[in-house]
Amino acid sequence: MNHITIIAGARPNFMKIAPIIHEIIKNKKAGINFDYSLVHTGQHYDKKMSGDFFEQLNIPEPNANLNSGGGSQAEQTANIMVRFEKYLINNPTDLVLVVGDVTSTMACAITSQKLKIKVAHVEGGIRSNDWGMPEEINRLITDSISNYFFTTSATANLNLKKSGYRDDQIFFVGNTMIDTLLSNMSRFKKPDIWDQLNLLEKKYIVMTLHRPANVDEESKLRLLIKEILSNTEDTPLIFPVHPRTKKILTELGINHPRLFMVDPMSYLEFNYLVSRSLAVLTDSGGITEEATVMRIPCMTLRDNTERPETITIGTNELIGTDPKNIAPAMHKLFSGDWKKGDIPELWDGNAASRIVEILISI
Repeated sequence: MNHITIIAGARPNFMKIAPIIHEIIKNKKAGINFDYSLVHTGQHYDKKMSGDFFEQLNIPEPNANLNSGGGSQAEQTANIMVRFEKYLINNPTDLVLVVGDVTSTMACAITSQKLKIKVAHVEGGIRSNDWGMPEEINRLITDSISNYFFTTSATANLNLKKSGYRDDQIFFVGNTMIDTLLSNMSRFKKPDIWDQLNLLEKKYIVMTLHRPANVDEESKLRLLIKEILSNTEDTPLIFPVHPRTKKILTELGINHPRLFMVDPMSYLEFNYLVSRSLAVLTDSGGITEEATVMRIPCMTLRDNTERPETITIGTNELIGTDPKNIAPAMHKLFSGDWKKGDIPELWDGNAASRIVEILISI
């Protein structure tokens, strides 16, 4: 094998592929006959959601952009599959590398296997066991048809072994998103809102909400934000708002002098904000990993997680989607009783080098 095609489609993907690409380029410069192509499916087509990542994470421009964003999940899946099939027919490859759990991950895995091209899944084996999450369906389907798995935890390894996969298909390598985080910490960029809002280190909370369980039911969302505001003393809440969530909040007329709804931020700006915050309140999986490594208290507004190591080892706590759970969690935070947490095994910044070494040897 000397050529792989790497897939990225949505914001979390870019953080996961960046260190892999950097490692391949390093090996090429050292004279190793191993190359890649990068295909951007266009699943996220807003510049803040994807375009900035190429510049900020020093990723070369993709070899192809399938421009398949928009539409329902089914329409998007179909668009990606049709366009990626044409790409693969015209651009043969030895293996397709998919990352994470977005629609692009699943769609490109299916397309590759139909064309008899092997698939490797970075972040394989993670499970929330919640089939109400589109991401869980994507994970299950992708893992069911992948040939190789690069995993972030012992739990993921166990999940794959229970599904019947062999040891020689499963590679415990660590977390490439953490590779990106650690290599960019010195480059974090102060966002404009820092000075505009006179923010002070450890004196604000970062919020992110986008999952349907939290934002789709208007009365519940209103109550959730009310509970957050009622239990955060005089602490500013910085809320970079997902476009989908912003529309709902605008319709609800939610506003408060301590709630600052701001535009989505670039990777370097957002993590500048998280790294200096008192805590993070989120329903994202990836942010719980970053908060764990930065040792920032993290409250996850979900009833399950596919990243249990952020709870058993890290700084994260699963507080559920019931608004009444906000008060005790905030009391714990403000009384200084939040756990310190530790770093999960192999989340050391070297996952990508392990992945590329294995790919070269396969």
